[in-house]
Amino acid sequence: MALAATEVVPSARRLVQSLRDIGYDIATALADLVDNSIAASARNVWIDLHFNGGSSWIRILDDGSGMRERDLREAMRFGTQRAYRSDELGRFGLGLKSASLSQCRQLTVATRTAVGGRIRVARWDLDHIERSDRWEVLRPDLKACPPAVEPLRFRTGTAIVWEGLDRLNRYRFPDGRRAQADFDRVASDIGGHLGMTFHRFLTGETRSRRRINLHLNGKEILSWDPFSREESATVFVPVQRLRMRHGHHTHTIVVRPFVLPAESKFSTLAAHRRAAGPRFWARQQGFYFYRNDRLIQAGGWSRLRTQDEHTKLARVAIDIPSAADDAFELTVSKTQVRIPASIRGELAAIASSTCRIAEQAYRRPSVSMTDKQTAAAANRLDALSTLVRMIVRAVSDLVIHDPELPKSVQDRLLSVIGEMEARVVDQAAVQLGITDTESFAETSVGVARPI
Repeated sequence: MALAATEVVPSARRLVQSLRDIGYDIATALADLVDNSIAASARNVWIDLHFNGGSSWIRILDDGSGMRERDLREAMRFGTQRAYRSDELGRFGLGLKSASLSQCRQLTVATRTAVGGRIRVARWDLDHIERSDRWEVLRPDLKACPPAVEPLRFRTGTAIVWEGLDRLNRYRFPDGRRAQADFDRVASDIGGHLGMTFHRFLTGETRSRRRINLHLNGKEILSWDPFSREESATVFVPVQRLRMRHGHHTHTIVVRPFVLPAESKFSTLAAHRRAAGPRFWARQQGFYFYRNDRLIQAGGWSRLRTQDEHTKLARVAIDIPSAADDAFELTVSKTQVRIPASIRGELAAIASSTCRIAEQAYRRPSVSMTDKQTAAAANRLDALSTLVRMIVRAVSDLVIHDPELPKSVQDRLLSVIGEMEARVVDQAAVQLGITDTESFAETSVGVARPI
């Protein structure tokens, strides 16, 4: 028998205020909007911060394909109904709205699909929502929103304008010097974060070789490589491929550990300062999770170990497939993931091994092997590591595909196998006398390879 049902529509006034506090800061909010520009096939994205006291605004403009009327209405919906392709950066259908309104009280979107065609405009206004308590999207006249409309006079694309920046300008005197200085500081923070988050897109290192250009207040945003791969002394630890079963699917997680050089081994002092990153050395160590080549989490050990001054040179790139989003519990703001229990042991072992190498590099051991000895030892270690990985993968396959084993038992076995693999390779390195990791990098690693 069918149950009676009544639709209960959430209070717009209450819910929209709650959605303003789901984990964005201004840099991560702008990154979410850049995701949309990439999905619209944009080649250029321009971000402009215009300071004018209480009337300040921020604009994000792209030269993408623009949106038709139906697409614009759907884009303004909280919980967009359209399906996302597996290679898209979007996921929840909330980014444009929740990211924007986390920083401003008025969000205006102007878009155009053809030069000479119609410019469409839509707006969310929090003051209007508080008055009406209704989910009403406003459709202002073009003359009422020049910052959004003017850039589209002679081009296709989409312009998004934030006004009423109540989360950015909280000063008693919004047009004072302190407010201006804070506005300028925020611009610097934004550039660093976007250069890090989209570094593969800025250099064309994505799997599709897709490249975009980002501009902030008229200046090009430069990419920031977390792994300093252009430095000859950077250690490229062997790549690991972890197999993880979630639901009825098996996913491959690609793990690429790196150990950056000690300060004295960098090519220049400027290169060392730049390698520190937007959050500086100690807080930049750890895991770097990527989804569809977009950086999600930058640093931190995800509670597998603590940050330490002696391991600050350790950074690990981890590529997760978009099909595994649920397993990694990707947040709406796309800034953090949770490591599934089935691979925590393996990642803990990789982190431990990488940190041991990083600690040796940090302490700069005074005794080192000759180049010939290092090369010979490195070759033996590489051959042994390959053999160990082949055996481990074969055993892991047996465990994963054994229908008699409960998933909890599979997870524990895979964790133990991963730890054994790291321990065997570490012990082999010790027996072969490989302790000077910087010499090891010069003879074994060679030219930097793209991620």
